[in-house]
Amino acid sequence: MFVILVYDTLAERNPAILRTCRQYLHWVQRSVFQGELSTAQHRKLMSAIKAQIDPSYDSILVYRTQTPHNIQTDLIGQALGNIDPVL
Repeated sequence: MFVILVYDTLAERNPAILRTCRQYLHWVQRSVFQGELSTAQHRKLMSAIKAQIDPSYDSILVYRTQTPHNIQTDLIGQALGNIDPVL
């Protein structure tokens, strides 16, 4: 599946969430990641993030689709991240 993950967490938790997301996805903007994940990888990522956040304060949005070809992406301004394959 193709995943886009966006997070908004307390500043102190940002580095841990960033490290976790980089293990599975491509960083594309400050708190935005995307990439292909297997069902098992998705499950592990969600479990790791749930263990790191405070659900009463933090917000994680995860968009899933079967293929990145069904998503139209428009960029205005500078590309900040890298969309090269993780592996």
